[in-house]
Amino acid sequence: MAVVDSRIVGQSRSTKVFYACVRGLVVGICRSYLRLRVVGLENVPQHGAFVFAPTHRSTIDIPVASAATRRRMRFMGKDSIWKYKPIGKIMTGLGAFPVTRGSADLEALKRCIAVLQSGEPLVMFPEGTRHYGPEVQPLFDGAAYVALKTGVPIVPAGIAGTEDVMSSGSKAIRFKKCRMVIGKPITAEVPGGGRAAREQIAELTVRLQQDLQLLLDEANRLIS
Repeated sequence: MAVVDSRIVGQSRSTKVFYACVRGLVVGICRSYLRLRVVGLENVPQHGAFVFAPTHRSTIDIPVASAATRRRMRFMGKDSIWKYKPIGKIMTGLGAFPVTRGSADLEALKRCIAVLQSGEPLVMFPEGTRHYGPEVQPLFDGAAYVALKTGVPIVPAGIAGTEDVMSSGSKAIRFKKCRMVIGKPITAEVPGGGRAAREQIAELTVRLQQDLQLLLDEANRLIS
């Protein structure tokens, strides 16, 4: 198992400049070759932390998600990647931070909370792994938990077309059009500023799934 620094890496100016350069290139490629169109950019907060919660149909969802904002968004990466320093530095520059798989549900959540408390947006795919088809699958409650824990909003998004660009197990990229529809932020606050109850986490997760289904339906409609 790789040993990684427990701090949230990637806070230097150089990594942020690197991210801006790479993001510009990636988004340009998505717009040119995947004919990516994003609807609802006005729903993305310009300041402060938030959880960006898209549907997940392909590895391509990660670069597509970066089109939501020019701000750097952070996401989790398997800690073993950081064993190889050059690759680790690149991943850090791209906004990733290391988490340990397996042990780590609690550790990963702690690092997610640290990212949000630092004021940066965080990408979490609430469906967990990639799924296929037009139906949003039952969600994990991690996005709701960290949002309630930190008091930041969740910004849902439906991404359509990416499973046709790069399907599971394939390394080939096909140039198909993609759409991302971003919904209005969902407020995540615990009344009185206390501790979030399981019922509140479950209710927020249900609300998020409902919004994601509507957004994915709209994204698929724009594809057809």
